[in-house]
Amino acid sequence: MTEEREIHLTFSNGQEIHDGLDQAVNTLIEDAAEHADCGILVTRHEPGSYTVAFDESVPFGQTREAIAA
Repeated sequence: MTEEREIHLTFSNGQEIHDGLDQAVNTLIEDAAEHADCGILVTRHEPGSYTVAFDESVPFGQTREAIAA
């Protein structure tokens, strides 16, 4: 297990985004039982810049997406 709570990702082209985000979410799913109080939030900060993290505003077992303002 990685025991990470947040993964920062930067992509140089759109073709990388889907696979990269899937891998990051799957990495956190491996640790989900240790963080049973929250789900996973994928946040787009700007084009090509994302964060995948455990977030208490997301129910356990769910993954949600957000765009940073």
